[in-house]
Amino acid sequence: MCGIAGAVNWGDPATLSRMTDVQAHRGPDDRGIFETRTADGQWLGLGSRRLAILDLSPAGHMPMSTEDGRFTIAYNGEVYNYLELRGELEAAGVPFRSHTDTEVVLRLYERQGAECVRRLNGMFGFAIWDRDRDELFLARDHFGVKPVYYVEQPGRFAFASELKALLELPGFERKINHQALSQYLSFLWTPDPLTLLEGVRKLPAGHTARFRQGRLEVEQYWDLTYPERGHAFQQNGVELAAELRERFLGAVKSQLRSDVPLGAFLSAGLDSSGIVAAMARITGAPVHTYTISFPPSAAGSGIVMDDPAVARRTARQLGCDHTDIVVEPDVAALLPKLVWHLDEPIADPAAIMAYLVNREASKKLKVMLSGIGGDELFAGYRKHVAHFLAERYRKIPAPLRRLAIEPAIAALPSVGGTRWASYLRLMKKMARSGSLPPVERFIMDSIYLTEPQKRQLYAEGGGLETGGDPRCEHLARFSRVERADFLNQMLYLDTKVFMVSLNLTYNDKMSMANSVEARVPFLDRELAEWVAWNVPPSLKLHGKTTKHIFREAMRGLIPDEVMRQKKAGFGGPIDRWLAGELREMCDDLLGESRVRARGLFQPATIARWLAEHRSGRRDWSSQIWQLLTLELWMQTFLDRPGRAVA
Repeated sequence: MCGIAGAVNWGDPATLSRMTDVQAHRGPDDRGIFETRTADGQWLGLGSRRLAILDLSPAGHMPMSTEDGRFTIAYNGEVYNYLELRGELEAAGVPFRSHTDTEVVLRLYERQGAECVRRLNGMFGFAIWDRDRDELFLARDHFGVKPVYYVEQPGRFAFASELKALLELPGFERKINHQALSQYLSFLWTPDPLTLLEGVRKLPAGHTARFRQGRLEVEQYWDLTYPERGHAFQQNGVELAAELRERFLGAVKSQLRSDVPLGAFLSAGLDSSGIVAAMARITGAPVHTYTISFPPSAAGSGIVMDDPAVARRTARQLGCDHTDIVVEPDVAALLPKLVWHLDEPIADPAAIMAYLVNREASKKLKVMLSGIGGDELFAGYRKHVAHFLAERYRKIPAPLRRLAIEPAIAALPSVGGTRWASYLRLMKKMARSGSLPPVERFIMDSIYLTEPQKRQLYAEGGGLETGGDPRCEHLARFSRVERADFLNQMLYLDTKVFMVSLNLTYNDKMSMANSVEARVPFLDRELAEWVAWNVPPSLKLHGKTTKHIFREAMRGLIPDEVMRQKKAGFGGPIDRWLAGELREMCDDLLGESRVRARGLFQPATIARWLAEHRSGRRDWSSQIWQLLTLELWMQTFLDRPGRAVA
């Protein structure tokens, strides 16, 4: 696991050195720089900061070149089937100088070129320079677990694992991308491939790119596919649960390959408990587990979290070496630092919890396994159940819905700061979208600011009205799977948009901020492909039971108590923070003078939202949090005359 950077005809060795070192937290164990000249004399450089996980010796130093110097790789990630691939290569007479997966990828590319990415099963973002073809090749893993940011201008190109590294490029102008900002205001995050900085893009998941003769070409090499509606599935539920159990155990086993100690995040939820149970069965040794929660004083603040007592009992039953972390973060001091590490504004307080649990784990471990991906694979979110409830709701006569039910729910006052807050938010979302067609309803349930609300927010002359349709990525994804069962359509959209741009993004940034590698066994490529094509939608969401087939597969491995747990969040008590330690920050950063000077939004609209929220008339907590996060991001990445600093 590493932080990588590179540039072609842009900057100089000092530039590359800064691009590499600003990512030092991603790789504190080693540092490497490679420089050369292209065929037409242009300068090219690759940089690497290494977090040593496999082969801790100097043989794993990067950038790594073949003996003849033709191919050089800068690599970030882990390929879990590297031993099998290495065996194939060695049988074909390929020599190895290290025991790293980095060299396996390099040797595979040497023999198979760009096709090598189809053989890999893991998480990665890498660049390979081919001296003879005068070509720079980049790749991002199938699900987008590892990030690759890039910027292209006529005749020159640069990339990095983190956006902040690209700010070191000389002459790069920092401007807001209005389309990306419109998406951020709608969803609390920006879908790939855009970023909030004009000109900076993310290489999409499952894509490769080539920069040759001053031109960039991006190409998709993989996508998750599903059978069409009405597909005849061959196996019954009992057979599927048994095979899923074995495949899941195999996926977890492959991700235990490491030359350093590893552990796992453990909540009271099904996904993390399943991973820990699999680790315990495979290793036969105590698993290092970490659970994070708020103190009892946070109860009743509107946050719904997993019960840490259930996680403790699960850890005890599975024989884990367990650490229970109870936090009351100094959020006013922590938030600016996390904005710097996130690179992009992400208005989800789950990032705070992710940072804190990784910080604790980093005291002992370098590798942690996470349950991200289970909800997207097996239909684990409340919105998946909500879709089918909405189908029943649509059977109520339309006049009764639109003239009585929906206005009544919309008029309910805020109950922020109470345990009912999250349920009321869900009711209001369902009332807002329940009468819409399925695709529009699903997208609307992810929207936090509607277009009319955004128009009230925009300042005249700020240019934000040119942001286009923020739903463009969602609609494009739906069109790709329009013949699949609608549940699988939702899962595809979650996998390709929501998971990669939100959950995987903050998971990567918050773990690497603490020099921890976070692995995600549910996103084993072979496991995910098998589930997509072999498990019927009715066994993913069975009535109102989410992740039904995975529950059956895990029966007997994890405690029954975990099976009965309802879905909970991984967020934070935003209402309490906004009313307490962040109140002064809100008044400062979202005050009239600051907002007017920025020129993007109407000060009166923000003032009204703050007043309504504080009086309890409306719940604007998510929107205030996202505006606060955005202002901190602009101060960090737009206003600094030099490099971005925490």
